[in-house]
Amino acid sequence: MADLRSIWHSGGTAVGAWISLRDPFIAEAAARTGFDYVCIDLQHGLCSYADMEAMGQAIELGGSAMLARIPWHDHWMIGRVLDAGAAGVIVPMVNTAEEAERVALACRYAPAGNRSIGPTAVGFRVANYSASANDRVLCIVMIETAQAVANIDEILSVPGIDGVYIGPADLSLSLGLPPASDHADARFVGALETVVEACTRHGVVPGIHTTSELAATRRAQGFRMFSTGYDIGPLQAGLASGLAAGRAAG
Repeated sequence: MADLRSIWHSGGTAVGAWISLRDPFIAEAAARTGFDYVCIDLQHGLCSYADMEAMGQAIELGGSAMLARIPWHDHWMIGRVLDAGAAGVIVPMVNTAEEAERVALACRYAPAGNRSIGPTAVGFRVANYSASANDRVLCIVMIETAQAVANIDEILSVPGIDGVYIGPADLSLSLGLPPASDHADARFVGALETVVEACTRHGVVPGIHTTSELAATRRAQGFRMFSTGYDIGPLQAGLASGLAAGRAAG
């Protein structure tokens, strides 16, 4: 399984796939392609917890690290996803240090946090999991609003935050811009710079949701984690191409 911490410690960038559909075969295919991580989207995707558990087994078989974007910063959901075998959680809409602290505590066992012991699935896969979990688990908070950008130093001062992951569409809306992966607008560019600079100061990994066309730009901007592989868009594009060819032939 890919070790994201080792990638970052060696100065590398973790490149991931983002899965919204329910099929374990798609998740395994993404992992076997060679992505460092495969993230199951439980917030906006179609996956249920049961889907995620099966997809996690497929991702492990394929050799990638499984991450899960959960619907909200709920303590019980964080623990449940980690117990199912996720290497880390991506938590949306974390806007304050208080919210970041609740998330960080939910990711770790006492005395570092307040996660409840009960690694049902992951305990079968990782020997003596509870002894190493606090060092293994990745706690990644999403920065998606102008409020979060304004509070970034306070958020990153919270112990236990391993990374941030910018949601550019929601950040765009919060800044008064149309939802998009990128903008030339100084407000958007400045927000990205603010987050990356804060991550550098605090020793936290900066990540962002992006496209393959923007990957080189994001790396040059200092991002060390980004998703460039998706299931829905390429599927739709392939179907549209096939339809166009068929119509043209008719």
